[in-house]
Amino acid sequence: MESMKSMESTEPAEKIAGEEFEYVGFWLRFLATMVDTLLLMVVMVPLLIAVYGEDELADGVTLTGPANILLSYILPAIVVIAFWSTKHATPGKMVIRARIVDARTGAPPNLRQHVVRYLGYFLSTFFLFLGFIWVAFDKRKQGWHDKLAGTVVVRPIKHGTQTVRFPDSAP
Repeated sequence: MESMKSMESTEPAEKIAGEEFEYVGFWLRFLATMVDTLLLMVVMVPLLIAVYGEDELADGVTLTGPANILLSYILPAIVVIAFWSTKHATPGKMVIRARIVDARTGAPPNLRQHVVRYLGYFLSTFFLFLGFIWVAFDKRKQGWHDKLAGTVVVRPIKHGTQTVRFPDSAP
């Protein structure tokens, strides 16, 4: 975890309601995505077993039909956009104290921005995940989906931590 923190930006995004924020970089967002994926699997696997049966899933049969579209695409989109709209973050982003805000104002994004951001995930994935990797190199830590939607992911800067100083090192 320490190596992930050292790779994150500490450049403040801006002050929102008197609180300072920093952009959230690639590794912390990757961690948040892993948390979200795990939680989604905990919900989805029992649903898929209930619909298709354990044997069919174990055989690796490609899932098709209306139930697959509902469970694999529509339900996750509704859940993610609902979290973004109400909490301004998914559970994974909440774990790292991050939230999605409008890139110009710092206010919560509107529904159109959430929908564009979600659809932008497909574009970010399509080109070998380059749209997500872009976060690591962008000044404001925006992926392609963020740029399309006009959003940034920020978290409060931790104050009160002390800078490490080594007495025998050069200044």
